[in-house]
Amino acid sequence: MTDPARPAPPVVGRGGEEPPVGRAEDEAHARPGGRAEGAEPFAVLMPLWAKDRPDRVREAIVSATESQQLRPDLLILTVDGPLPASLEALVERVEAGDHGPATVLRHSAHRGVAAALQDGLETSPYELVARADADDLCRPERFALQIPRMRRDRLDLLGGAMREFSDRVTPGRGPLRTRPLTHAEITAYLPRHSPFHHPTMVLRRSTVLAVGGYRDLPLLEDYWLWERMMLGGARMANLPDVLVDYRVDEHLFARRGGWRLFASDLRLQRRFVRDRVTTPTGFLRNLGERGVYRLAPGWARRLAYRRFVEHDGRTA
Repeated sequence: MTDPARPAPPVVGRGGEEPPVGRAEDEAHARPGGRAEGAEPFAVLMPLWAKDRPDRVREAIVSATESQQLRPDLLILTVDGPLPASLEALVERVEAGDHGPATVLRHSAHRGVAAALQDGLETSPYELVARADADDLCRPERFALQIPRMRRDRLDLLGGAMREFSDRVTPGRGPLRTRPLTHAEITAYLPRHSPFHHPTMVLRRSTVLAVGGYRDLPLLEDYWLWERMMLGGARMANLPDVLVDYRVDEHLFARRGGWRLFASDLRLQRRFVRDRVTTPTGFLRNLGERGVYRLAPGWARRLAYRRFVEHDGRTA
């Protein structure tokens, strides 16, 4: 919800019309591994660091490349700092082309995900860049749905739904995570919560770079980017389809708490007020909610996330 004291940001951008929302059967159809009608060349951008597990990384890479109905033209793997031997061996196979055309960017020190993503974005030779994480699974139809839609509706940002899974929950059977679908719904939702699931996103490179790209803000670098893109006139949408199976482990909600992340919330909410995305009243409300969330025990944070942010329900 937006603050009643301030209307939702205007719908601006490419062409002025609201992007339609379509189901999978309304999108372009692709042959396995082929190029769909109306599809542009695109890259997949995946960051990697020392604490990623090799078995999960390999599964994630295969799901985003060989298993796709519409395969990427390039995999950009950004290696953020030194890796153990097991991950190095996997990266060497990527460089050798085992999963298709690939570029590996290596950094001698761990600098954080924002710097890794920004380097990959600047390196991409293609205008469309799809995000993927090293422990999630892309569904085979993901890019066949997203890439033609980006061109058809002249979008700058396009995401979708996710389903959680874990070592105890099979992919496709966990809780559903949704987000608002249309541009107007997204701009109304953004002042209160992040309107996109980062692991599902396809981004238009030139628009992202025009607003400054990824900037360091622990756990919130994506939310800050969405705000700047909205203010810069980006056209945005989410698909209703589940695009990614999102891995949840026992440490996830623990990582989302603490004073360091509350400091990120404070910094971003101050920016929202300066940019007139929210009001001083909205600032206090948002910061109060986030303070309770960040400083609560992990089990309470999980329950609050389920109750107030995410939506469980329909099968996909």
